[in-house]
Amino acid sequence: MNHDPMIEVVKLTKRYAGHTALTDISFTVGRGEIVGLLGDNGAGKSTTMRILSGFLPATSGTARIAGRDVFYDSREVRRRIGFMPENNPLHNEMRVREYLKFRARLKGLSWTRSRARVDTVLAQCSLTEVSQRIIGQLSKGYKQRVGLADALVHEPELIILDEPTIGLDPHQIRSVRQLIKSLAGSHTVLISTHILSEAEMMCNRMMIMLGGRILASDTPDNLQKLMASRGQVIAEIAAPAGELAACFTEMGDVAQFDVSETEGGFHRCALTARDGFDLRPQIFLLTCERGWALRELTRSRNSLEDVYMQITKPKEEEEA
Repeated sequence: MNHDPMIEVVKLTKRYAGHTALTDISFTVGRGEIVGLLGDNGAGKSTTMRILSGFLPATSGTARIAGRDVFYDSREVRRRIGFMPENNPLHNEMRVREYLKFRARLKGLSWTRSRARVDTVLAQCSLTEVSQRIIGQLSKGYKQRVGLADALVHEPELIILDEPTIGLDPHQIRSVRQLIKSLAGSHTVLISTHILSEAEMMCNRMMIMLGGRILASDTPDNLQKLMASRGQVIAEIAAPAGELAACFTEMGDVAQFDVSETEGGFHRCALTARDGFDLRPQIFLLTCERGWALRELTRSRNSLEDVYMQITKPKEEEEA
């Protein structure tokens, strides 16, 4: 088994006249991973993908795909990549099967091999029933599927997808998401998106970009842990507010708390721990010792959106 990374990027920089799109970014992507590039418009996601796929030269730095330099060995790199840009440039006057055969032949497949691969990707992307339809008459969801089939037709090792679910309705998004997830293991997939929930469901690792830099790179669960110290424990306890406040004040692991009255004689207690400490065992023991009724004891989980907003927050806001 080959354990070499599929993508290796070292100090990649891209400058335009009066503008720097990427600044010394470095990262690796292992074989079989589905990795998401997250960021707002202008974060550098599309620029990174275009450089990796050989459509755009970098100003400095190195990028390798399957051990081959994208600048000096671009022909071999392109054979290993299937790329679907954000604005999918399909030939709308062609029929689906005709178009995919045309693309397969352009990518170097023989006539026999191209026919077999087109049949395979039509089935893989659920396009068989529309294979004789003219592309321009298809829905947006089906057009995205045609773009994915185009990216897959030559059996690339790496698939690069720039905003693959943009403009789709919820049913179409779910269908495309399931298709992308099915590619894991047999292909390496790099996806750019600004839809955080989509990335969380599809990707096993995410890189957060802002202003042409990578601010964080980790699994969704580990990114959640970055915010653990800001999470809260919520407890609903039937006890006098004053006694609750006194107990929480004495607890050394409680950084701050809020006690508010709720229905049924209970108080809702929102407690923030120091250094991400889990307060639930202490709260449970407290209620048992005092004989107080406890009807809720949960630890809130920050959403990926919370993590993203915290990581990309301007420094002046953090210091305020």
